[in-house]
Amino acid sequence: MGALEGRVAVITGAGRGIGREHALLFAREGAAVVVNDRGGSNSGDGVDVGPAQEVANEIVAAGGRAAANTDDVATWAGAEALVAQAISAFGGLDVVVNNAGILRDGFIPSLSESDWDAVVAVHLKGHFAVIHHASAYWKAEAKAGRRPNAAIINTASASGVTVPNAGQANYGSAKAAIAALTLVAADELERYGVRANAIAPIARTRLTLATPGMGALMAAEAEAEGSFDAFSPANISPLVAYLAGEKCPITGKVFAVQGGAISELAGWHDVKTIETDEAWSIDDIAARLP
Repeated sequence: MGALEGRVAVITGAGRGIGREHALLFAREGAAVVVNDRGGSNSGDGVDVGPAQEVANEIVAAGGRAAANTDDVATWAGAEALVAQAISAFGGLDVVVNNAGILRDGFIPSLSESDWDAVVAVHLKGHFAVIHHASAYWKAEAKAGRRPNAAIINTASASGVTVPNAGQANYGSAKAAIAALTLVAADELERYGVRANAIAPIARTRLTLATPGMGALMAAEAEAEGSFDAFSPANISPLVAYLAGEKCPITGKVFAVQGGAISELAGWHDVKTIETDEAWSIDDIAARLP
């Protein structure tokens, strides 16, 4: 019996890259999977059912259960339809893996409003919209006496939580917000039997290879690793599968994952404090702040 036997999962951005590896592993471990992908370009342009359908077909051909979905999770109605399809097709919903994303890089002075809005919509709103509709279902189940054992796994990024990346103000901001959203979701939804965690992965995908400097970095590190492909997207998925499992107790965490390393991350924290027993003055602050 697989680690996810009987679970029903929706996985966004699952037609290619990391999301595809999630979907294939989930299915091998016994989950029914709704494979969501718009099939567009790196920048989010265009719609093609091909990538999602191909992954779903691959799962079914191997004896698994899957359905393709091309709804736009950056819209309220699209996210609602995705959740509804899982419940209709497979009788419920146990896991949400938010992975869909696009890139529209640009430096702040030249970044357009549309490029800012599109990236924030797909990443941040896309995460929240699916969580909203899934959690509404889980809340109703809990109130009906059918307490879920559900899991949310969100996708942050090193660009948002550990290493600010020039040219990615929109992407980094959305990814940092996703990490914060994850912690809020973990706090709010535990009462309904829902856990929430996030990953900040580094792997070889269309998006990372389009990021300046990442291709050379991956090539150098892969050569150092020898036969082990540290940047294969498949290396990310086992952590996600574990976090999705019924027996996993973890919630409210953010993990960096790359090849042979998984690291628990912590957010903003005090590194130095100055105090006063009287009203602050500008000169005092200037003299004492690092």
